[in-house]
Amino acid sequence: MSTGDVRRAVEQKPVVVVGQRGCCMVHVARRLLLGQGGNPAVLEVGDGTDPATLVAALRSEDITTKGVVDVVVDACGLAAAFPVVFIGGKLVGGLDRLMAMHIAGELVPVLKQAGALWSEEPCFSDQSSTLDDPCHPSP
Repeated sequence: MSTGDVRRAVEQKPVVVVGQRGCCMVHVARRLLLGQGGNPAVLEVGDGTDPATLVAALRSEDITTKGVVDVVVDACGLAAAFPVVFIGGKLVGGLDRLMAMHIAGELVPVLKQAGALWSEEPCFSDQSSTLDDPCHPSP
């Protein structure tokens, strides 16, 4: 997958998770986002792809990458690892930042602002259909 493919996905999709093929952390990020009502596009890159290089390339192509320094180099000065998460065309960061946003209650509002959620209330399969329920409309 090329940098251009990733750039197009980030521009077109409300939530994008970029990671290496078969990475368990990509699965964790995807499940967290699904659990909050988001439906992330998951892009798999080759084993030789460096996340810092990918983010830097996206940055040079004018994608909004607020906080890119936090993702490219962590507090210990080590290069960041996949997965890399974008919400609403903006770089959120890695799985650690995504989890921190979730714990702080910031993730759902960001997903709403990006248009990544279908409704404000979660849908539960055991609810009966009502006119006010956007997940289970009446026939």
